[in-house]
Amino acid sequence: MVKVPKLKIDSYQPLRDVIFETLRKAIVSGDIKPGERLMEVSLAEQMGVSRTPVREAIRRLEAEGLVTMIPRKGTHVSELSIKDMMDVLEVRAALDKLATGLAAKRMQASQIKSLESVHKQYVSFVEKDNIEGAIRKDIEFHDLIYSASGNPRLISVASSLREHIFRFRVIYMKDTHIAEHVLHEHDEMLNAIREANEARAADLAEQHIRNQMETIIKAVNESGQ
Repeated sequence: MVKVPKLKIDSYQPLRDVIFETLRKAIVSGDIKPGERLMEVSLAEQMGVSRTPVREAIRRLEAEGLVTMIPRKGTHVSELSIKDMMDVLEVRAALDKLATGLAAKRMQASQIKSLESVHKQYVSFVEKDNIEGAIRKDIEFHDLIYSASGNPRLISVASSLREHIFRFRVIYMKDTHIAEHVLHEHDEMLNAIREANEARAADLAEQHIRNQMETIIKAVNESGQ
């Protein structure tokens, strides 16, 4: 039976939104694994709520592609197929290449300082073997680059892939060894941005995602998924 974390009730947020975000976080973080069945009655009992907001949350998760509802078979967390992952990461590679190239050309001194600060925090988490913290800083690092691109439409398109990317990131950065590789790649990207080397920054960003693709394929094959 799927175990869900305790609800963190927010008086400013509708209950259905709290349930949705709780389930989504558990799915994208891997706490609820691909293929696991989500049963409304069980989830409602664990959360101490009625079935209605749980049903609404599951429908929203389906709309995001995180769960699959099959007649007479119930609702299951969507599987992570290699094809799905490669499709998303191919798009992400192109977007990151564009965003990082633009950021290298447009990033202000204050934004570079923010990027350097996040990179230092990432290094600190890796040195402490804190993978969860490293993942958070990896996300923040790339978000800062997208923000510095100065292109709202590009940021919007990338945001639509956010939850899927997070699921892949958990697989990719599963240990300190991989996190150290990411560290060195971030360092190279940061140097290229400091030098305002648009072409090199763009190429490094694309290769960064290509390396993730190779590592994820290997990890999924080894796990037998």
